[in-house]
Amino acid sequence: MDQTLPIAPPKKQPLPAGRPREWYVTHNRRLKAMRLAITLLDAGVYLPNQAHNRTIRSAAQRVGIHPPSDITCHMVRAFMRYNR
Repeated sequence: MDQTLPIAPPKKQPLPAGRPREWYVTHNRRLKAMRLAITLLDAGVYLPNQAHNRTIRSAAQRVGIHPPSDITCHMVRAFMRYNR
């Protein structure tokens, strides 16, 4: 009998204080884009040209993430391009 242990998410650590606001915006945008890229890869979307903004936004809706901006959608495709 195969017993799998549940995988606990990593412990969240507070972000460093004292950075410019733009740093936090970019950091959170990268995290969101990475989550969406992983979701798309799990759904079978492997090529960046298959990941249209509409596709990315529908994936975000399925996993309960706020719809991403055009910049975040571009970042998702960049992550997918980088990981090929």
